[in-house]
Amino acid sequence: TQAAFAEIDRLEDELSRFRPVSDIWRINQLKAGETATVGLAALDCLSLAKAVHAETGGAFDVTIGPLMNCFRNPDGSGRIPFPEEEEFAAARVGAHLYDVNEMYGKVTVHHDNILVDLGAVGKGYAIDQIVQLLRDWSIPNALLNAGDSTVLGSGAPPGDEGWIITVGNKEKHALRVTDRAVSGTGFAVKGAHIMNPRTKKPLAIRKGRVWASAPTAALSDALSTAFMVMEPEEIRALCERNPDVQAILD
Repeated sequence: TQAAFAEIDRLEDELSRFRPVSDIWRINQLKAGETATVGLAALDCLSLAKAVHAETGGAFDVTIGPLMNCFRNPDGSGRIPFPEEEEFAAARVGAHLYDVNEMYGKVTVHHDNILVDLGAVGKGYAIDQIVQLLRDWSIPNALLNAGDSTVLGSGAPPGDEGWIITVGNKEKHALRVTDRAVSGTGFAVKGAHIMNPRTKKPLAIRKGRVWASAPTAALSDALSTAFMVMEPEEIRALCERNPDVQAILD
């Protein structure tokens, strides 16, 4: 347990944009054309973020931070920005604004004042790393719960084929998962906190949550956020292209 929490602390030091000299903090200080050398965790998360951005047609974007700040007061309440503010922020949003060189461990940005935030993928990534750590300690079977928004089942409990996770809004679904993660996204806890990267506007609050199930928690985390933005037909098409991914929308 101590080793698992130590791993969480280590990853937060590398991935939190609020920690001075973290990899993500350093990326956010770069000017257009500048490059930073980063660790494996940042490379993994940023590469996954670009891949999910492409696969979801831009519904997932870790650079949405400038717009989040633009439409939100310091206390978290909503606000309507001036047109000049909105234009300034929108120009600094998009997965095309950074490149990842995995071979050399480098990240290059193409605009000043970008704001990378891994909140929608970093927590899941941390859970994935803890699973590997537990296996190093000869603990192959475990259920990891990150505040109910992301749950990962490693192996299976004694005498069963998998871990039971209940999801759904009107109708409850019991999912039996083995070496899989399930993530849910909605407005119930944080209120209006989701931006639509396609329209560059806040997503309208609606009832209920959407869930994504995937082989890794980082992927399910990212997809559940994207599913809030995507239309049901788009989500179904994505799941057909990627049989390892499931969506629960009702």
